[in-house]
Amino acid sequence: MADRRRSIPRAVARALRRGGLPAVRTALWAGRAVRQARRQLARHGLTDLRLPAPPPDAAAHRAVVFGVLRRTGATCLERSLVLQRWYGGQRVARTVVIGVTAPSAGFHAHAWLDGDTDAEREAMVEILRRPTPPDWLGRVGRVGRRRSRPR
Repeated sequence: MADRRRSIPRAVARALRRGGLPAVRTALWAGRAVRQARRQLARHGLTDLRLPAPPPDAAAHRAVVFGVLRRTGATCLERSLVLQRWYGGQRVARTVVIGVTAPSAGFHAHAWLDGDTDAEREAMVEILRRPTPPDWLGRVGRVGRRRSRPR
């Protein structure tokens, strides 16, 4: 755990060097989204899953999102849901697919985004498809939000 804590500041510094502040905002968003997905899945499953909107400039930092997913140890389901939210911020609908193997072959479950190439999905039987929630499409976070004061 201590090694991972030290690697996070290094990863943020690397994102800052490579992509500037927009890359850092994207990295922080991805980390927060993974944590929220993990908590919400543990408490409620897929029902009422709410993930934060990605920052407006996140579309240009796909590698940053994948790096955070790798560093946080996101499961295939957490990864698929965070990526679904990221694509939704770009107005691209992606369906999360959950599949299982036959019990005779040793039960195994896996999640992926429909359309992605994934070696594991070939052995899976689809049991659930989760389309992008409509309110995830096109909504991105706003940087430097100001609260309006009543007049």
